[in-house]
Amino acid sequence: MSDSNNDVKDRIEQQIADNPVIVYMKGTPQLPMCGFSMKTVEALKQCNKEFAYVNIIADPAIRETLPAVSDWPTFPQLYVKGELVGGCDIAMQLSESGELQKMIDEAAP
Repeated sequence: MSDSNNDVKDRIEQQIADNPVIVYMKGTPQLPMCGFSMKTVEALKQCNKEFAYVNIIADPAIRETLPAVSDWPTFPQLYVKGELVGGCDIAMQLSESGELQKMIDEAAP
């Protein structure tokens, strides 16, 4: 791994550590650039807590590096309290069961 890859990896790890809830997505919460990102953001917004996001379209280095860091190939990727929760399907299942709200409430009091 080159130094630049390590820099990007460090930046990703710092973002995940600094934000109790963070989603790596295509676009922004205001303007999602894919349906999966849009659904995931909608589920997060229903929790009525702040969350961080990284627009992977605007940051190609993160887009290329994150799947290797997380061992998860697709976007969006939702992290809560430093742990990968998963992508859109998992976020939607957790939202429907009420688990997502509990996780977010615990992570971001």
